[in-house]
Amino acid sequence: MSLNTDKIKIIFGLKIRQLRLDKRLSLNDVATKSNLSISYLNEIEKGKKYPKTEKIMALADAFEVDYDSLVSLKLSKQLEPIAGLLNSNILTELPLEIFGIEPANFIELMSQAPAKISAFISTIIEISRNYDMRVEQFYFSVLRSYQEMHDNYFEDLEEAAQQFRKLFEITNTTSPNEVLLKEILEKFYQYNIEEFTPEQQPDLKSLRSVFNKKTSKLLINSTLSSEQKAFTYGREIGYQYLQIKKRSYISSVIEAESFEEVLNNFRASYFARAILINKNILIDRLTYFFASPKWDADMLLNIMRLFNVTPEVFMHRISNVMTSHFNIKNLFFLRFNNQVDNNLFFLTKEMHLAKLHTPHGTAMNEHYCRRWVSLTILKDLEKLQKQKAYKSDELICDAQISEYIDTENNYLVISLAKPSPPNRKINSSITLGFAMDDNLKSIVNFLSGSSLIHRKVNETCERCGLSDCAERVVEPIILQKTLQRKKLKETVERLMI
Repeated sequence: MSLNTDKIKIIFGLKIRQLRLDKRLSLNDVATKSNLSISYLNEIEKGKKYPKTEKIMALADAFEVDYDSLVSLKLSKQLEPIAGLLNSNILTELPLEIFGIEPANFIELMSQAPAKISAFISTIIEISRNYDMRVEQFYFSVLRSYQEMHDNYFEDLEEAAQQFRKLFEITNTTSPNEVLLKEILEKFYQYNIEEFTPEQQPDLKSLRSVFNKKTSKLLINSTLSSEQKAFTYGREIGYQYLQIKKRSYISSVIEAESFEEVLNNFRASYFARAILINKNILIDRLTYFFASPKWDADMLLNIMRLFNVTPEVFMHRISNVMTSHFNIKNLFFLRFNNQVDNNLFFLTKEMHLAKLHTPHGTAMNEHYCRRWVSLTILKDLEKLQKQKAYKSDELICDAQISEYIDTENNYLVISLAKPSPPNRKINSSITLGFAMDDNLKSIVNFLSGSSLIHRKVNETCERCGLSDCAERVVEPIILQKTLQRKKLKETVERLMI
């Protein structure tokens, strides 16, 4: 749906259908009263036809309403949320076709049950307001669903990355560094690259890069690590090589004009990861890693050091090949941020394949379980940072078997932690979790050994009934309320016998 005429047809159709239902008339009744065919009325209600003046007058007579109220674009209070949806850009901005949904089918669904969909839309809007949800957050939620539908593996982007590597004669065993990628941007794509310091651009100190389309100037934060710069250059190359026009011009999507912009940022980022980490090399090394009889953090770190990448890029790339090559799809990806000398942890990125795994980001204002390796590794990193022997670029790795209390959910959880430039006071942990199913057990040899720590964990302190937890931050208030409601329900049921 892209034209105002489409919106007018839909609103008119919704009004006709609602009038018919309010007056308890069938299509046959309206057809008899208006002298219009049932099939034509059906097309009107679905928003596919807009009648001529004389036919609108016939409908006004049939419904005993005046002509002006019938052609007015104002909808009843019952249908106001749908009017808001139609007046917004959401239907034009979301590429519904990537989910197998034709816009026409979505519109037809609205026409079939407008009151119910209206209530549903009102609920979504209310939830988003309560949680201060911006449109960008909605777009990112849709993007995660898109990734999950495709098991976070995109063959077209993989092929494009391989073609790029061949074009610039990058060997299979080479991971291009920031120098090479910068040179390609400058010489092949005529970029003008300039680094800035936080002192020079204090308002931009939290950003990694800004691109000026008019001058082809790329401003890049000088405090970034070599690996972060390589990824930034790789993503810019992705925009150019994939011929992406609608894009974000800053490293972080602060304000997105459309879902297409968010999707294109993901595509360019995926391309960058694919050129930095050759999937065949990664698959080969991971095969040896999984065949090891015991968990070996150094072996995993050594694999990462083969490539000029950050922990986040590395773990994202592992998630790509786990689904495509190892056929392990029951996994999740998490990124937690933690400020030094602060006990608050923020889940800033997540992805769940196959199902919504635990943990996930629905715990608004709750305290995540402090037994997760994703959080304990951040505190381990902080302790190292306070020691004089710590190297500023040091990376630590840890893993555990997480056994969720009161459920049968068990996961192999692997986490990497490192400072997160440009903000040196923020540490980030990047985590991959794999459901402990038969498929994983057949591939990962060290699961059967005793080299991994097993820990009883839960979602949040507020939902956990473990009585002897030394890591507990707050009382299990949500669990207590749940148990109270259950007890009340059981009491009422006994009274009904």
